[in-house]
Amino acid sequence: MNAEPDLDMAGHEAKFTFQCLEGRKFPSIQSKDAQELLLKWYTFNDGKLPIFGSAFFQDPQVIYNLRVVSDSGKLSTLGIKASRAVADVVSCSVLNMGFFDRLYDNNVVRESGKIVKCFDEYWEDLTISDELRKMLLMEDSDNYDLYNDTERDEFLFRIFRHLCLGGAVCQYEDEVQPYLDMTKQLYKDLIAVQKDGSTSEIHITSIVLKASASGDGGQFYPSEREHIQDFCYLIIDPLKRHVNVLYHRFGASQFES
Repeated sequence: MNAEPDLDMAGHEAKFTFQCLEGRKFPSIQSKDAQELLLKWYTFNDGKLPIFGSAFFQDPQVIYNLRVVSDSGKLSTLGIKASRAVADVVSCSVLNMGFFDRLYDNNVVRESGKIVKCFDEYWEDLTISDELRKMLLMEDSDNYDLYNDTERDEFLFRIFRHLCLGGAVCQYEDEVQPYLDMTKQLYKDLIAVQKDGSTSEIHITSIVLKASASGDGGQFYPSEREHIQDFCYLIIDPLKRHVNVLYHRFGASQFES
């Protein structure tokens, strides 16, 4: 999706509109020099974020192009204009997969990569049969404190947790590496980064929002209920003015981005 602010006759910002892009590229802004200049000249104003979610879910292009999935796995477009939307900022600052190294040092994952098993426990609709998922979900786990609340809010941690927990009918992995590999690949695809020309340091330029939309009958997106595996993230690239959407509905058979 391409996001552009509209201006009224007085030149004041009025609203956002969205246009669905079909493989469009922007060579003029993709060179290293151009990217450094754009990062210097333009930043996404955080003051716009409270209205961004509402604008997104009320835009005709979003309504008729954003795909959703039913519990049976049938795909359709959103088709409903939201009367209310919530878009909360999600921290996105981790640049290294070393973030997950501590899993190997605390009886969650063995040195070989095998995930340590445990007796089955149940959390909402999920069966917890190993120490990894127990650490991800259950506060009474001996390993829950491996990651503090700030770290658990990180977008990278959230992706990893969503992948590990899976869907309603999930064939869990016995080894952690497939989860780590998929987390890395998905994070890399979704997040925009910029290299500082003077220090050569890499910085994340994307802004991540956890979003939901409601109508007169209550919340309808990402689903009608609140569940840890029902989620929608809007990942904003402020330089290209693009929005990536990462969406999942628990119990369905589709994972959309």
